[in-house]
Amino acid sequence: MNQQKSQDLSRQFGVWVMKLNKGIKSNLLTTLFRSYIFQCGIISVIIIVVSNLMGMLLQWLLSKYVPDYYLFYRSLYLGVAAVIVWALCIIFLTYRLLKKVVAYVDELQEATGKLFDSNVDYIELSPELSEIAAKINRLKQESEANARLAKENEQRKNDLIMYLAHDLKTPLSSVMGYLMLLRDEPQISEKLREKYLSISLSKAERLEDLINEFFEITRFNLSNITLQYKEIDLTRLLEQLIYEFAPMLREKGLQCDLNAPETLMFRCDADKIQRVFDNLLRNAVIYSFNDTTITIAAEPHEKNVTIIFENCGNTIPREKLSQIFEQFYRLDAARSTSSGGAGLGLAIAKQIVELHKGTITAESTDEKIRFTVTLPIL
Repeated sequence: MNQQKSQDLSRQFGVWVMKLNKGIKSNLLTTLFRSYIFQCGIISVIIIVVSNLMGMLLQWLLSKYVPDYYLFYRSLYLGVAAVIVWALCIIFLTYRLLKKVVAYVDELQEATGKLFDSNVDYIELSPELSEIAAKINRLKQESEANARLAKENEQRKNDLIMYLAHDLKTPLSSVMGYLMLLRDEPQISEKLREKYLSISLSKAERLEDLINEFFEITRFNLSNITLQYKEIDLTRLLEQLIYEFAPMLREKGLQCDLNAPETLMFRCDADKIQRVFDNLLRNAVIYSFNDTTITIAAEPHEKNVTIIFENCGNTIPREKLSQIFEQFYRLDAARSTSSGGAGLGLAIAKQIVELHKGTITAESTDEKIRFTVTLPIL
């Protein structure tokens, strides 16, 4: 997954460089060519004016002091001299143009080499290249931000693999231990045998849940999901969800209150939206203080429906709120997957909501955690 992101970033960077090169060639060559033509024009006008003035002056001097002069040939010599001077000026201007182009190319090549130099904060170019310098520095900032993001994602993936290696090993060891005990101890009592089988089954089910989470996030990432819209009663869906979570709520002494209209008809993909609400309520149960209340509110509006999940728990820092919907992110890095999941639930919830053209946000202040889902009315 991170490899795919890196490839996408590389392709995107290549597109940026191609666009930048096109912009550099177009803007720089246009500016230099205009300057070159202007200078050539000025030089041509000056030479024409000067040669005419000199011709007039020469004619006046010769007519006054030199009798029977050959004016035609002398004017021809003057014209040839003017053409030679003009050609020399054009050659000089062309040389200056080529020298300046080479200097700009060398400057841009040096600037390109600094794009990935972390010790260089800002790349400076000649005043004539100020627009290009701004584009290069913007590209440098974007590439550095993408590199940091890729590094963070890679680190998060590595952390998750480490957590999973530990969390998968523990239940697997338990399952293997109990099964080996049942195999090696044929005289074990029926009651103990049933207990060992029950423990092994619960551990195996937990492993299956973890694997299913990974299949689910992969499916949402790689597949073109088609939503199966149908009209449902959102209030009944939330009531059913609270009923299914009753055992988990009792374990921590939690109460779940639902504030919603008696009937709230809404068009959506019922199975996927139920997955969103399941993840949000599960998250609320896991991170709630014992003996507190979880509140679910559904509010219909003119163009959308808002569903709010609020629970009492440790305040989430602002920097963590910005990452909470990212894949593989777990709010408590020390929490094992046996209790905290694989860090994919909220990422899956966000993708489902966005498939419905909606939004999901998180807030946390004064030991209150609130998730707000906004879905458009179709």
